[in-house]
Amino acid sequence: MNICVFSSSSNGIAGCYFEAAKQLGLLIGQQGHSLLNGGASVGLMQETTKAAKEAGAHVTGIIPQAINERRLGTRLSDEQIVTANMRDRKYMLRKKSDAFIALPGGFGTLEEILEVITLKQLTYHNKAIVFINTNDFYGPLLEQFERSFKESFTKEVYRQLYFIASTPEEAMEYINNYQEEDIFSQWHKVPKK
Repeated sequence: MNICVFSSSSNGIAGCYFEAAKQLGLLIGQQGHSLLNGGASVGLMQETTKAAKEAGAHVTGIIPQAINERRLGTRLSDEQIVTANMRDRKYMLRKKSDAFIALPGGFGTLEEILEVITLKQLTYHNKAIVFINTNDFYGPLLEQFERSFKESFTKEVYRQLYFIASTPEEAMEYINNYQEEDIFSQWHKVPKK
């Protein structure tokens, strides 16, 4: 299985996040999967790449030209694909991946994981999506999700679009046992005034 991991490209974050990234990479490799990610040589991306590669995974990095030109591409990937822009990078990651995991990350990670949730909601794909909530990093975002459910911005059935894991082990167990959900894209019924 090709597993796409979205994650931070920062080296200035707490060690617990690097530990989770390393453990996830090891599990991907040990369980015979392949890793796809953003192809950077920094932060959690590099940590996951290094661990997955050491555990025997085939690693594909997909990096946009503008970032590659800054010499931030990893040299550890088995395959490094350079795209014209971020849009093409995200498209290729989605197309080549069978499942998606978000480790903690910044704006880019949030944008990427929310896009794959939205595309699943609209039935463009039906692949597993997991947040690894290390150190309750995603707690405030999940509170925002809850508000969206509570105030009817989001249908309750869409809770099934993603899974929240506390650990990399829990994330991989979910992905390995994932069965496609029969979730149809439906609009809210507008109440009559």
